[in-house]
Amino acid sequence: MTQLTHKASWQNLIKHADELPHMRQLFAQNPQRFEQMSLSSCGLLLDYSKNRANEQTLNTLMALAKECQLPEKIQAMFNGDKINTTEQRAVLHTALRAKADDTILVDGKNIVPEVHATLAKMSQFVEDVSQGNWLGYTGKPITDVVSIGIGGSYLGPKIVSQALRPYWNGKLNCHFVANVDATSLVEKLRPLNPETTLFLMSSKSFGTQETLTNTLSAKEWFIQSGASQQEVAKHFAAITSNVSKATEFGIDANNIFPMWDWVGGRYSLWSAIGLPIALLIGMDNFKLLLQGANEMDQHFATAPLEQNMPVIMAMLSLWYSNFYDAQSNVVLTYDHYLRGLPAYFQQLDMESNGKAVTLDGSDVDYNTGPVIWGGEGTNGQHAYHQLLHQGTGLIPADFIMPLQSHNPLGEHHVQLASNCFGQTQALMQGRTFDEALAELKDSKLSDNEKALIAKHKVMPGNKPSNTLLMDKLTPETLGALIALYEHRTFVQGAIWDLNSFDQWGVELGKVLGNDVLDRLKAQHNATELDSSSNALVNLFRQGTIS
Repeated sequence: MTQLTHKASWQNLIKHADELPHMRQLFAQNPQRFEQMSLSSCGLLLDYSKNRANEQTLNTLMALAKECQLPEKIQAMFNGDKINTTEQRAVLHTALRAKADDTILVDGKNIVPEVHATLAKMSQFVEDVSQGNWLGYTGKPITDVVSIGIGGSYLGPKIVSQALRPYWNGKLNCHFVANVDATSLVEKLRPLNPETTLFLMSSKSFGTQETLTNTLSAKEWFIQSGASQQEVAKHFAAITSNVSKATEFGIDANNIFPMWDWVGGRYSLWSAIGLPIALLIGMDNFKLLLQGANEMDQHFATAPLEQNMPVIMAMLSLWYSNFYDAQSNVVLTYDHYLRGLPAYFQQLDMESNGKAVTLDGSDVDYNTGPVIWGGEGTNGQHAYHQLLHQGTGLIPADFIMPLQSHNPLGEHHVQLASNCFGQTQALMQGRTFDEALAELKDSKLSDNEKALIAKHKVMPGNKPSNTLLMDKLTPETLGALIALYEHRTFVQGAIWDLNSFDQWGVELGKVLGNDVLDRLKAQHNATELDSSSNALVNLFRQGTIS
């Protein structure tokens, strides 16, 4: 047993998991369940009443959190302690949305002034480009921005920009490129005019393989249009810590924005990585995004565990992962603008907590890092919701919906809400055999046929879900929502005793990928890998499977 599974509260939870009645009974026993198991903060309302939990469950989960010293770990993160122990780095994405008069120390230096200096530089950049003051090499203003990155340097800016589509200022078009598949870049560049296109390259090292390859191809496309190497500076900017490589590439030092070691890629959209967002929605709205996240930071840092939204969500998810063997969590967004959010939370959670050793290197003996997946709500109801309702595995669900639509039209939004709330109710209560049979009483089927069909219509219910509501999707509420999931991820890693801020599995893939690349470009067949890899490399070099 690890230290975690030895803890008294962990052992109490094992026993308690078998004692809880069906959620139908929990609701019948307590008419005040919603009032007692809902919480509002930072423009969000969390209804967690449709969970397999009662007061004893929540008290024991919070006891586990305290046994694992969660309050101290939260404070350590906000203090700038080097909690990323394998890389000896602080974890301070929260500093990116700190107020200008805050003090946050890293190695004895207050980093807040540098953060706000970067925000000021971003503001000037956004104004120059969006107001038509930034001119390309032929004297024309910029109309299109191509953002090149991968991982957090791509996914966060793309999905937040998509989510805040109602706030676009209409002055620029932005195109996101991550995939090293040439088709992605070629299709994005095909309709663009090199004279009016600006490229943003995001790579801490200025050497990430996919990002550098796409950027070099973009530069070649640009120069082939008739531009010179000297004119690259008018069409390329970078977010990187490798200033020398960026300037060697041809980027003006004034157009290079910093990346810091104390910010992981999947937590970086709040920094200059978020320039595409700011260009589309304006710097004032970008700062409101930061403000919403900062409000959630303050809630997370100060609220008691029992009234702390990220803590409650994290501990309930852990409850299912570790005591009901749930292997995945589904995120269901009932707003078209939020359709990309499940993919963002997928990277945030799975890259952070997809780990199998504790901070001291011990192997875990409990589930960590569930699979995060999902999509748009009503679309999913005609696809994978079948698995949620009648599948054999337990899949906790998060439902996310704004109460007001940016595009009110007839009864669309009320029907959307009815689907959202109806699904959470159906997951909770299910349908018994007797209820299914009663629905068939007026049919012309025989008694045996009715019994058979009723059996197929039974849904066990007792399937847990959270519902997250906001008045309207705004930059502030989106900032709070994303920060909520960031902190939820941190809490789970803290309980599981993981380092949620490295990603060595990603690094191994990069190393082996570079080795395979050398063999793919070699003049002879591969023979030194495993038999499968050798065969695949050789087939690629031949260019045919026959």
